[in-house]
Amino acid sequence: MKAVLCKSFGLPDSLVTEDVPALIPQADEVLINVYACGVNFPDLLIIQNKYQFKPALPFSPGGEVSGIIAAIGEKVKHLKADDRVVALSGWGGFAEQLVIKANRVFPLPRGMDFINGACTLYTYGTSYHALKDRAQIKAGETLLVLGAAGGVGLAAVELGHVMGATVIAAASTDEKLSICKEKGASHLINYSKEDLRTRIKEITNEKGVDVVYDAVGGKLAEQALRSMAWKGRYLVVGFTTGEIPQFPANLPLLKGCSIMGVFWGSFAEREPQQSLQNFSELQGLMKSGKIKQHIYKVYALEDGAQALSDLMNRKVIGKAVIKVGDWKEEPQVKNDPSTDQQIKSHTITKPLKIKLSELKKYNGQSLAVSDWLTVTQEMINEFAHATQDEQWIHVDVERAKTQMPGGKTIAHGYLTLSLAAKFLFELLQVEGATTSINYGLNKARFPVSVKSGSRIRMTGKIANVEEMNSGYKIFIECIMELEGEEKPAYVGEVITVVY
Repeated sequence: MKAVLCKSFGLPDSLVTEDVPALIPQADEVLINVYACGVNFPDLLIIQNKYQFKPALPFSPGGEVSGIIAAIGEKVKHLKADDRVVALSGWGGFAEQLVIKANRVFPLPRGMDFINGACTLYTYGTSYHALKDRAQIKAGETLLVLGAAGGVGLAAVELGHVMGATVIAAASTDEKLSICKEKGASHLINYSKEDLRTRIKEITNEKGVDVVYDAVGGKLAEQALRSMAWKGRYLVVGFTTGEIPQFPANLPLLKGCSIMGVFWGSFAEREPQQSLQNFSELQGLMKSGKIKQHIYKVYALEDGAQALSDLMNRKVIGKAVIKVGDWKEEPQVKNDPSTDQQIKSHTITKPLKIKLSELKKYNGQSLAVSDWLTVTQEMINEFAHATQDEQWIHVDVERAKTQMPGGKTIAHGYLTLSLAAKFLFELLQVEGATTSINYGLNKARFPVSVKSGSRIRMTGKIANVEEMNSGYKIFIECIMELEGEEKPAYVGEVITVVY
């Protein structure tokens, strides 16, 4: 197979493209036929031996890939050959194939193409973690993004806008800033010809900014820190200038502000449940059209060195992507084998919208498939507390590590069942109805336990509609699919009354 190799540490022009031996996955690994690979700033650092991770020579750069699984190790149960996936490898992605630990591989979100799949996790994952988990940004606050036209910077601009912040985008050219404006920036600062501190004072009426997102470092860092509002949060994301700033220690004291490190890769490993929840929320924003990656250019594998060179020389706006091979994206219309056979795949636009007066016409109508939802430990804890059913198998994380299969706590079956109402609102809208009541259930069974951190989704069909005095009773057959399992998490019939 072909691979772009770093055989000695240096700049992008030192990389070579060569044939290398075929790869074989170990027991806990998968082999991926790489279709695309994102180009990120850590790739530049890693080939110069300046990054936290230091692979042995020779190696391929590229830590964010999409593709199709070619083979799996014997211990891998939640993935299979021919699955469309994305993976966070750290390195190895500038190649036709990649071997990677299975726990770093995720299903490619339904409807997402390989190009976008290869350049979404790193940028949006980093920026969402930074703004949501670290800064805990609130609607109405002011967000300054330095290096706003880069991959993570542009994601921060877009997410900040979606999260209700007033976004100030700072970049080095008007061309870059025009893209930032399209992504939701309310104010623009060209720091190649404008004074950063002066413009921030003008924009904020001398109040300062609540949150600084700094992926560049260098001389602008101290100026930005001096422009913080009281109790502001300064996010240290990266140093694309190559210069790590040295802050005067009195500045955080005078501003009452916090300087926070953002290391998304470590966060994803140390807090996998929260990371999965973030990823699920990002998928929802993507599917709703609220966020969308800006692709600067798609390069061939042989041009991987040029892609990194363009990134190093700050030509890239948004994301550069390596396309591996001469493939064409095909619509995904195959049935999902992990759903129950009695409910078939379909092309219904969701949610299904039905007039109240016409409900009876839809007996037997299949519904679409809901979005994935991650069942977090926090959800399990809250349900246990609300029902006063705090058995250790639900809430004792440490004991579960040694005494439960897979080392995870499990969700109460009724928690799984309760999520049917949430999913139902995604799949069915009754126009003209002012009230709905969850009336009851029939034939409920739970074939497989839902472990903490698992992802579930629901499909179903309208089994029957009965007319009442002033409304209708709807019987809905439901199946909750558990990702990675052949059997569903819940099968049953939910009864809802609408008026």
